[in-house]
Amino acid sequence: MIFKILTCLLPWKLRRLVLNRFFDFEIHPTARIGLAWVFPSKLKMAAGTRIDHFTIAIHLDLIELGENSTIGRRNWITGFTTKSDSLHFRHQLDRRAELVMGKSSDITKNHHIDCTSSISIGDFVTVAGYQSQLLTHSIDIVMNRQDSAPILIGDYAFIGTNVVILGGAVLPARSVLGAKSLLNKKFTDEYTLYGGVPAKAISSIPADSGYFHRTTGFVH
Repeated sequence: MIFKILTCLLPWKLRRLVLNRFFDFEIHPTARIGLAWVFPSKLKMAAGTRIDHFTIAIHLDLIELGENSTIGRRNWITGFTTKSDSLHFRHQLDRRAELVMGKSSDITKNHHIDCTSSISIGDFVTVAGYQSQLLTHSIDIVMNRQDSAPILIGDYAFIGTNVVILGGAVLPARSVLGAKSLLNKKFTDEYTLYGGVPAKAISSIPADSGYFHRTTGFVH
């Protein structure tokens, strides 16, 4: 713990070398972590990636960021590592406590990301706004035990502010989840606006919409 604290106080160039050497991380020379507490079992940051100030990421097996992806300020990213000797989740032999982001995707700020099971975010995705919750675990009332399920977000998806996405949910590629929605099931139709509590298909979105055809993550 003391070593981790001291590591966080180092200048970034030296800090990156220490994290790669002593924590077995894989952080590209052009990647950067701000004043943040980011200590999963394994961290992979490709070229141009960034994790901003005051984000906390702990108790995960893996965080992997594809090229030019970012995690913004004050995000709380946690999980339940498979290396634990706890009785929780022992029945889920293939569970992975990980957050994997594709290229040019963005998690903005002030979100809660629970990666007890895997959360997979595709390329050119935006988790927008504030205070969204992606929650992969809950209690199985019938079996009376902790349970979890993955979340999958497809390429070019847009997630509005202050939503809740539960374990087992799928947001298809090139679709939008409206603000304050609850996504709790698997959807498959692309070019669709989903919204409501619980979320349902509301309307179609033109396939030629500019957001779905970006070649860079930045939106002017």
